[in-house]
Amino acid sequence: MPPTLSFTLTHYLTLLVAVLLVVVEANLPATGIASELPTFREAPAFRNGRECRNRAHGESVFHIAMTLDATYLRGSIAGVFSVLQHTSCPENVVFHFIATTHRRAELRRIITTTFPYLAFHLYHFDANLVQGKISYSIRRALDQPLNYARMYLADLLPAKVRRIIYFDSDLIVVDDVAKLWRIDLHSRVLGAPEYCHANFTNYFTHRFWSNPSYAASFKGREACYFNTGVMVIDLWKWREGRYTEKLETWMRIQKRNRIYELGSLPPFLLVFAGDVERVEHRWNQHGLGGDNLEGLCRDLHPGPVSLLHWSGKGKPWLRIDSKKPCPLDSLWAPYDLFRHSPSLFSDS
Repeated sequence: MPPTLSFTLTHYLTLLVAVLLVVVEANLPATGIASELPTFREAPAFRNGRECRNRAHGESVFHIAMTLDATYLRGSIAGVFSVLQHTSCPENVVFHFIATTHRRAELRRIITTTFPYLAFHLYHFDANLVQGKISYSIRRALDQPLNYARMYLADLLPAKVRRIIYFDSDLIVVDDVAKLWRIDLHSRVLGAPEYCHANFTNYFTHRFWSNPSYAASFKGREACYFNTGVMVIDLWKWREGRYTEKLETWMRIQKRNRIYELGSLPPFLLVFAGDVERVEHRWNQHGLGGDNLEGLCRDLHPGPVSLLHWSGKGKPWLRIDSKKPCPLDSLWAPYDLFRHSPSLFSDS
């Protein structure tokens, strides 16, 4: 075989193998082959105090909803652990986990082995419900279908669940969650800490404010920003008011006209801002993950703290693993049950 032909054939075969490897790697999730989910240490068993009523009494049960996925699983586990550790009636807490992944059996196993005594339910969220309604935002994590599951809690959870606390997967609770559960929503559908000093106009584009019919949406309302990572929701009133449909309407408008930039938050502001039952700021010390672009370190807001929320780009587990933690990440670390793999160079 002439040398030039041999050289060409060798490079052709090398290129072919490289292309095949890329194709195989790209299709691993589709074939069900994926990286292993993280493993966690078993949490201690937390028991009710003497003052707690039996869970058989429905009014004594606290319902909490959170999402589960591979990316934020470590944060979700820390969040659950923090709730159980600080509440006086941990056996009366029921968690409602929501997942889109085909790996729900693995997620169920992880929750069961990490929290053997936990009362929980795991629901499937059909990503197709929002797939055609999501517009790209300033951060890819905000575009994931599971980020919109909070809009569908009234459809996912059983009708007998009247009230739910929704928690994001990047927070820890350092107070008794029963205090948050018992807030009086009065006639309102939703309760959350409000931040009226925030520049509300920044959450919507010029196209929104220049359209008289869109801008009129806030007419007659004292609209304030609130963070949707911590909400207390009356699911019965939500269903009665068909609030999921109202949120979806704004998502469809956004798809056509690009009236905001920030994921699932703006539809909530459009529907609820100005009609939110105010919760103490201590229940959402948010923004500890910095902004959505750089995720720089931040300090706590002034005042007491019941919940620490790493909203923003920077997540404590990622910064800790990269050996570049922010000072406040040390407050998250004690709730991290992640089982680290032994180092290749470890003496043990």
